[in-house]
Amino acid sequence: MSALPTSISPAERRPIRELPDELISQIAAGEVVERPASVVRELLDNALDAGASQITLRLASGGVRLISVEDDGLGIPREELTVALRRHATSKIASLVDLETVGTMGFRGEALAAINSIAELSILSRFAGADTAFALDGRTGELRPVARSTGTTVEVRELFFATPARRKFLKTDATELAHCIEAVRRHALARPEVGFSIWHDGKLVEQWRAASTREQRLADALSDEFVAQSVAVDHEGGPVRVIGRAGIPDAARSRGDQQFFYVNGRFVRDKVLSHAVRSAYEDVLHGQRQPIYALYLEIDPSRVDVNVHPTKIEVRFRDGREVHQAVRHAVEDALAAPRSSDAVAPSGTAPQPFFKPAPLPSNASWSQPAINFTTRERGTGDFEAMWPRQDEQPAPARAAEPASPSLWPQAGAAPATFQPPVGLPITAANTNAAPLATNEQAWPLGRALAQLQGIYILAENSQGLVIVDMHAAHERIVYERLKTQLDGAAITSQPLLIPATFAATPQEVATAEACAEVLPTLGLEITPFSARTLAVRAVPGTLADGDPVELARSVLAELGQHDASTVVQRAQNELLSTMACHGAVRANRKLTIDEMNALLRQMEETERSDQCNHGRPTWRQLSVRELDSLFMRGR
Repeated sequence: MSALPTSISPAERRPIRELPDELISQIAAGEVVERPASVVRELLDNALDAGASQITLRLASGGVRLISVEDDGLGIPREELTVALRRHATSKIASLVDLETVGTMGFRGEALAAINSIAELSILSRFAGADTAFALDGRTGELRPVARSTGTTVEVRELFFATPARRKFLKTDATELAHCIEAVRRHALARPEVGFSIWHDGKLVEQWRAASTREQRLADALSDEFVAQSVAVDHEGGPVRVIGRAGIPDAARSRGDQQFFYVNGRFVRDKVLSHAVRSAYEDVLHGQRQPIYALYLEIDPSRVDVNVHPTKIEVRFRDGREVHQAVRHAVEDALAAPRSSDAVAPSGTAPQPFFKPAPLPSNASWSQPAINFTTRERGTGDFEAMWPRQDEQPAPARAAEPASPSLWPQAGAAPATFQPPVGLPITAANTNAAPLATNEQAWPLGRALAQLQGIYILAENSQGLVIVDMHAAHERIVYERLKTQLDGAAITSQPLLIPATFAATPQEVATAEACAEVLPTLGLEITPFSARTLAVRAVPGTLADGDPVELARSVLAELGQHDASTVVQRAQNELLSTMACHGAVRANRKLTIDEMNALLRQMEETERSDQCNHGRPTWRQLSVRELDSLFMRGR
């Protein structure tokens, strides 16, 4: 076997010349047509632009042998049929102004010419009001009259027959069929008023009838479970409106195969949009789970460029930050309200999407301290939570902290001066084993019954048994309060009477010095005490009774992973999450019935309380039917 040449000789000079039209079309087809699903996508775009209300797709051998798209749109006049197969021939745009404000699905005028260059293509069309239909053969250019109702049928046979090397890259018929179905599904989700049917080798494989609402189409094309496990999104900010449905965190999947985003009705994949959605879920998703969603962005066509890629699946926004913020806020707002009201939906009725706390009666006269962390137990190393021990007085509210109503009485308060809202349990005497009273049925998370293994709270509501992870739930409550404080201004700090010093690593010392201007916004004051020692002189007021050294180390570790100049913007939630984790009640802390009920009531009023800061669920519902099945009752 001869050895490979050690050098490459200069290539023989070739003259510059124009490429033949057929070769140009085949090159363009390499960008537009990757597989049968690409042809389906382009033909569906044309059918929808023609105003079709019913589209039928017929396939053979996964679309390799036959792709036929029938529609009942306006059709194509006879004199325009031959023009339709020429390169860059389209009815969608006529000038640069039209290109900058594209409102149709197709506009490039490349698809039919590219498909015709690599396959056998024919068009049958009858224009609205015409006496007869005409068929055009893409190979010969023959035009002949045929019988057909108003609309158009495009048939593509023997895909890639002119470029047989491309066929080697295709997968099995079943795989190509799945891609074709997915292409139709994406169009169907954007146009619920249009009916779609898919036939393969003479058998009906999918059908979605015209729907009156987008939710009905989502249920048909995805599943009823998708709608049931998602919340409605409807947000308008400036020139951008975002609607659709976003899946609850519990419905997240290991793969991102149920993520659909549309810009002005066009399915797109865009990093700005996907990052905006992901950032809205960052507080409620566990690990690398992927959310499910079907979102529709409506924006002035002049503010988005759809002429980025021949496949038209990528877009570019004039103001990406504006769009990013609109999408993020839309999804965040939809996920914010707790879903605990679903647990008390009457049998036979659709559950309400959110719990809306009832306004307090005008004659209610009661006041409670904000979150107060009592002195931590010696030797545990854990921060204690808002609940006072039975043998301790709760710490008084600090004047620097804004007063916010809590849900339990101060120890020692005179009964005559404390008038809670109607139905709010205050003493253990109110939480006996009697059936739920009418006013108690309005509590989505029910009435506390007991504590299990020092970890879980067991509660009873009208649907059955509620199990609450008390640490995860309280962690979310503390976290949301910290975020509220930081949104308004810097977190209120509490100076320490005696600074807490600790031996710091060089990395911790460097981080403290670099972040000297950032730490006060988080309620912390950490200064060098010596070359290898740091002093904690102030901590967030909400966490004043915690371990300042442990808190400082955790925050510095988080700060060390981010750029100090943008730490508040990039790592605010992560830092507050760390602080909340240390401030939440720990396992094995014994709670009274009143304290458990207080936690349940606060969960019902706290945003995103269905998941902790790390994305784990905070509560689960077991219905009476599920409990009966465990004990085989009724069998």
